[in-house]
Amino acid sequence: MKKELAVISGPTASGKSETAIRLAKLTDGEIVSADSIQVYRHMDIGSAKLDADKMQGIPHHMIDILEPYEEYNVSVFCKEAAEVIHGIKQRGHFPIICGGTGFYIRALLYGIEFAEGETDPKLRKKLESESADQGTDAMEERLAGFDPVSAKLYHGNAKRIIRAIEYHELTGRLMSEKNAEERKREPAYNAACFVLSMPREQLYRRIDERVEIMMDNGLLEEVQHLRAMGVTRDMTSMQGLGYRQINDHLESRYDLDTAVSEIKKQTRHFAKRQLTWFRREKNVTWIDVTEYKDTEEMAEYLAGVIYGQI
Repeated sequence: MKKELAVISGPTASGKSETAIRLAKLTDGEIVSADSIQVYRHMDIGSAKLDADKMQGIPHHMIDILEPYEEYNVSVFCKEAAEVIHGIKQRGHFPIICGGTGFYIRALLYGIEFAEGETDPKLRKKLESESADQGTDAMEERLAGFDPVSAKLYHGNAKRIIRAIEYHELTGRLMSEKNAEERKREPAYNAACFVLSMPREQLYRRIDERVEIMMDNGLLEEVQHLRAMGVTRDMTSMQGLGYRQINDHLESRYDLDTAVSEIKKQTRHFAKRQLTWFRREKNVTWIDVTEYKDTEEMAEYLAGVIYGQI
C-alpha cells in the first residue's frame, strides 16, 4: 500500500534537498519545505535556498512566503503546510516534506495543536530581545534552571530555548513534559519518514565546506542588506545560524574570521542536536547515504519503501 506522504529529514548538509528532488521525479511529487528560515524572502544564502535551476522543475512550497520582519512559528507552519499537502493531493501528486526542523515535522505529522494561552507574541518578542542582549548561553542557563532536559536538547538553539521559556512562563509546565506527551500520540498521516545520515567526520566536513561556499556567495552582504532593510537581530528571522554570527561581527563583537569559525562550530553543534532529536522519533527509517552509489540509487530505494515494494 502506497504511503500518504514522505518525509526527508536529517541534519543540515546531509543532502536532503537533492534527495527530495530525485524522489519527487520518481513519485510525481511536490516538495513542502520544513525549514524555518527558507520561508523568508531575501534570506537565500544563509538558508541554503535552492535557485530555480536546482529545483529542476519540481514544485517547491513554503519558500519565500514571508518578509523577514514577519513572525513565523510552528502553529503557522502546521496550518499552511496542511493546506499545501491537501492541494498537492487534490492535484493527484505526492507530497514530500523536506527539512531539518524536527519540531515542525513532528507537530505536522502528529496533528499537534497549540492551545490559546501557550503562545504570546509580546512575551516572545521580549524574550528574543533579551536573548539578543544577553546571548544564547545566558538564556540556555536560565532554561536549565527549571527544565534541564530541554536545555540540553536545545543547546545553542536560541529559537527553541526562547520557545521553552515562553511556554513555561505562560503555562507553568515544562516543554520536556509536553514533548514526552506528544510522542505518545498516533500520527495524523500514513507517512514514510526517512532520516539521512553519514559518518560524523564526513558530515562535519560538508558543513565546513557549505559555510565557506555561503561566505563566497555573499552571506556577509546578505546580512548587511537585511539590516539596511530594517531587519534587527532580535527578529525571529535573524535567529538562524549564520545570520546571528554575522550580526555579531557587524556589531563588532568579533572579527569576520571568528564569525565564520563560530558559524561552522555552531552548525556542527546544531547537526548533532538534530540527530539527537530524530533518534527520539518513532517510525523513522535511517538512511546512511554512504551505502548508495549516488542519490539516484538512494531515491529509488526510498520510492520502493513508499510504494510498499520493500
